[in-house]
Amino acid sequence: MSRKRKAVIIKRSNDGKRCIAIDVECADGIRSYINQDKRHRKKFDFICRIILLGLRNTELYDKEEPDDESKGIRAMKFFKGQENDRIYCKEITLEDKTFVVIASELHEKKKSRKLTHKEISIIHRVAGYDYEEFYDY
Repeated sequence: MSRKRKAVIIKRSNDGKRCIAIDVECADGIRSYINQDKRHRKKFDFICRIILLGLRNTELYDKEEPDDESKGIRAMKFFKGQENDRIYCKEITLEDKTFVVIASELHEKKKSRKLTHKEISIIHRVAGYDYEEFYDY
């Protein structure tokens, strides 16, 4: 069952065709994580820049689709081999063809290389989110 959600657009590509947004319900936790120090902020900005330019870097941003239930879910990967944190994202395309990546849930200290039950449950939850309202930051 999908849950209606809202998101705030925080970054746009120069042509406006690609955006980064943050889920309103999870915004405080995600923002606290990003802004906790310069290292986190720099990494987040770098990952966003890659997404907004339409580039691929699977070390930093990649599919997290363990099954058919999780289509369109991606993860921003922070400090692999160290803290190994993730921000799980949902990718959608709006009616006007704008591509939006929504930072939906933070998962700190992913412990194993494979997806555990905990990660799969987060991925399924994010896949069930139905974003219907977007606000500009």
